[in-house]
Amino acid sequence: MERTLIILKPDAVQRGLIGEIIGRLERRGLQVIGLKMLAVDRELAERHYAVHQGKGFYEGLITYIIASPVVVGVLAGANAIAITRMTIGATRPAEAAPGTIRGDLAVDVGRNLIHASDSVENGEQEVNLWFRPDELVEYQVTNQPWIRE
Repeated sequence: MERTLIILKPDAVQRGLIGEIIGRLERRGLQVIGLKMLAVDRELAERHYAVHQGKGFYEGLITYIIASPVVVGVLAGANAIAITRMTIGATRPAEAAPGTIRGDLAVDVGRNLIHASDSVENGEQEVNLWFRPDELVEYQVTNQPWIRE
């Protein structure tokens, strides 16, 4: 089973879109195996965005993610990363297709509601950064035969 990290960013939390966003991902057949709300400290933010260190937008990313609580989750399923990213839509909301989370609910790249892992490797690294193993719950979902052949 592939796993991906999602972060419902401060704008999603402040706008009351947690349920809407999680619901869309669950309706795609993804299984939530970890979920928590937290205030991100600067150290965790810097570790998460380390790949962008030195770029002009880096400090803005850090300031933004620590400004308000976030909801962090782990989704599991076959092709979880591709399905999640397709459901979320393009990074820039103006380029996101209608029907996607960003296409329907976001307007600005700096307030694009959600982060999702972009590869299997990054997914595992990000999950391990944000969650301890005992915070993830693997369980059998009884509707799987109705979702996957």
